[in-house]
Amino acid sequence: MKYNKNTKIISNTQLTEDIYDLRLECPGIASEAKPGQFVNIYLNDSAYMLPRPISICEADDGVIRLVYRVVGSGTGQLSRMKQGEALDITGPVGNGYDTDLINKTYSNVALFGGGVGIPPMVELSKRLNVKTDVFLGYRDVLFLDKDFPASASVYISTEDGSTGTKGNVMDALEESGVIPDCICACGPGPMIRAIRNYAKEKGIKAFFSLEERMACGVGACLACVCKTKETDEHSQVKNARVCVDGPVFDAEILA
Repeated sequence: MKYNKNTKIISNTQLTEDIYDLRLECPGIASEAKPGQFVNIYLNDSAYMLPRPISICEADDGVIRLVYRVVGSGTGQLSRMKQGEALDITGPVGNGYDTDLINKTYSNVALFGGGVGIPPMVELSKRLNVKTDVFLGYRDVLFLDKDFPASASVYISTEDGSTGTKGNVMDALEESGVIPDCICACGPGPMIRAIRNYAKEKGIKAFFSLEERMACGVGACLACVCKTKETDEHSQVKNARVCVDGPVFDAEILA
């Protein structure tokens, strides 16, 4: 993990009412980043001591792309920052998807992204060289649906049925007829639980990137733990820290 001081903002573009696309110049982090990892962003304001963890959407040519939702005053302040301004960031943080393992082991991978769980799927889809089907879940307004490689088949679900399948990503999967042998997913808890139940029922290997509120973002505070079947060496209980032990987990170790 690297600490990048005064990381230059290349652009900070509004995509929807509350979704923004931030691009930062940081060759060190970009060269090391794996799909599913994130960065911690420190705002230039003493009122915000804790960092904002944001998943990496893309990493290429010395630039990382972060697509985030404005959910409070901190991300609101971030959304108002302009090209040429600078931020302090650390990253890449956590464990990402093991694309080498996936490419060697599986032949038909289904990616699931819901809400701000969609951005990590972009970089992941770019690094897979097997048949890839992408299922994206939205409330209504779409974003990033055109950013996936042409080799990937993209299926969209919206809650109101305005685009694609009416319902959720599981409804889109059923409608598509796709039968994967590996699943990678990132999104809200209810979506992950539904996919986990499906994968367990069908005997499909699954890897989940968990969304959890974080504080320190470096594994020290134990604010973002999840239940597992294995004892954590750090806490000596059956928990794992989502920030550094995850955010990507093999579904088989989750309790």
